Amino acid sequence: MCFLFLCINFWYIWSMKKLIIINGPNLNLLGKREPNIYGSLTFNEFFETVKEKYPQVSLEHFQSNVEGEIIDKLQETGFSYDGIIINAAAYTHTSIGIGDAVKAIETPVVEVHISNTFDREEFRHKSFVSPNAKGVILGFGLQSYELAIQSFL
Repeated sequence: MCFLFLCINFWYIWSMKKLIIINGPNLNLLGKREPNIYGSLTFNEFFETVKEKYPQVSLEHFQSNVEGEIIDKLQETGFSYDGIIINAAAYTHTSIGIGDAVKAIETPVVEVHISNTFDREEFRHKSFVSPNAKGVILGFGLQSYELAIQSFL
């Protein structure tokens, strides 16, 4: 009986999708920064509700304002995770290095943006991440992250 429980528990853990959300510059200011665009909820508050909503997913979060740290995290997780959800924020439009890192890894990547970048300044219409991503989700607020999670289930 105990053996069966261990097998079922092992299967449950083994079958869990392992996903990471990687956020770029200034997303640590969600809830404070331009609430008319990004809303009033902090990312940590949102992340806790998402973890509760998707208990079948092993979900992690990483945020950095430093381009090289984002590239390091992509390389660190890009061969062992089931999926990466990235909001490279302003680096989306400027970082060839992040785009190249997404291209170099095996783990599928979904690019997300809280706002509709095509409804904003012209420079935000270009992405160095998109050509190498499994998909792109934008303009649905924080729900963009949930849609990305669902794409891996």
